[in-house]
Amino acid sequence: MVSNEVEILLVEDNEQDADLAIRALKKYKLANKLVWVKDGAEALDFIFSQGKYEAIASEKNVPKVVLLDLRLPKVDGLEVLAKIRAHERTKQIPVVVLTSSTEDRDIVEAYSLRVNSYIAKPVNFEKFSKTLAEIGFYWVVLNKLPR
Repeated sequence: MVSNEVEILLVEDNEQDADLAIRALKKYKLANKLVWVKDGAEALDFIFSQGKYEAIASEKNVPKVVLLDLRLPKVDGLEVLAKIRAHERTKQIPVVVLTSSTEDRDIVEAYSLRVNSYIAKPVNFEKFSKTLAEIGFYWVVLNKLPR
């Protein structure tokens, strides 16, 4: 069951990376209202309250931030970003690309689709943990969204 207010939507197909991200966010008490989905199609279903997420359609279930990997099964991360930005209800959701890709074309495309931030995943767990804590704290606690 999904909590009433989702703060972080983690879109990550790699279970090890997702586990590290969730542990890092829990360490800094930022994972209480986190939902993890494993592919781009499930991310879109969640964001647009479709499929198995249809029953939870609510403004409260719009995440405060989406942490989005780019290399995803079913629907690519850049396509997920484009669909989020194309809809009035979701276009202002902050999206942070958190990926292993440092290719210029991915960075340029993400920013052309109005990503809020593009971060290459640090290889070192401590750096990864600290990076996620900073991302979570900024986007969930400090950042103010329009109502």
